[in-house]
Amino acid sequence: MVIEPELVDPDAEKASERFEEIEARAGLAGSNRFEILLFSLGTSETFGINVFKVREVMATPFITRAPNVPPGVEGLVSLRGNVIPVVSLAKVMELAPMDDRIAPAMMVAEYCRKTLGFLVDAVDRIIRVEWSKVREPENVSSQVHGMITSITELPDGRLVSIIDVEAVLAKTFGEAVVGVILPIPDGHRRHVFFVDDSSVARKKIAEVLDKLGVKHTHANNGMEAWERLQSMANFAEQTGTTLRDQLDVILTDAEMPEMDGYVLTKNIKADPRFDGIPVIMYSSLTSQANRTMGERVGVDGYVEKFDAQMLAETLRPLLMR
Repeated sequence: MVIEPELVDPDAEKASERFEEIEARAGLAGSNRFEILLFSLGTSETFGINVFKVREVMATPFITRAPNVPPGVEGLVSLRGNVIPVVSLAKVMELAPMDDRIAPAMMVAEYCRKTLGFLVDAVDRIIRVEWSKVREPENVSSQVHGMITSITELPDGRLVSIIDVEAVLAKTFGEAVVGVILPIPDGHRRHVFFVDDSSVARKKIAEVLDKLGVKHTHANNGMEAWERLQSMANFAEQTGTTLRDQLDVILTDAEMPEMDGYVLTKNIKADPRFDGIPVIMYSSLTSQANRTMGERVGVDGYVEKFDAQMLAETLRPLLMR
């Protein structure tokens, strides 16, 4: 099974097919639905990954072993002229011993404009899921809990654990360094609300906001964010103020349990109490389809994960208005 990569092709017919694919994917914007690719790691559990993060699936190619690589990194492969690292998901998630066994299938994943291979035992199929049926991972096994962002249930009753790519990469390669970010004048008077279901991402966003010197609060998923934002809006009405007196910018992830960032943005833009408060979407999904989805629901900016400097420089002029 191959998921065609979103690459610009000079051939008019293929370019037309690519446009239709973008349009089909962008049609999910505001629907609170997404598509996941199901796969297994040699255990009885079923796992999933957002299809937007996967370029293609193939049999595991020849892997060149590399010295001094982190545990779980099997080596490097050459793919269409590019050399990419290959990670054994089962070993990183401690579901398999660190031995010489190589899983037979590879998902070529894109994350923040980086490409890498995830080795898996088998790939099943693509399914469409309602975000409202996706919840936080309370019932997954303890050894994979930190690597799972959410779970959902298939019609046959099987649970699907959706992997947290940020957590997998942070455990494998270490967390990204935020670097130097200059504070903004009177930052303590500014307030940013952000929402992300990944604990790794929340930590990094909070670090950026702390360096900017601004106040911030957060939620762990889209539904929680919408409920908290409505409470803030209700409080402003009751006290005779405007929400802009309390809140300067809203940051939202794209894919989250219960309510995704597209529906959250759509709700915010439909509520006049939020007029004048910019909504910035940030995501590891950087394809044109995802940017188009953000545009369709009215986001005021789109920042890729996790570019700390770009996030800071996107927020800076909005907070200094």
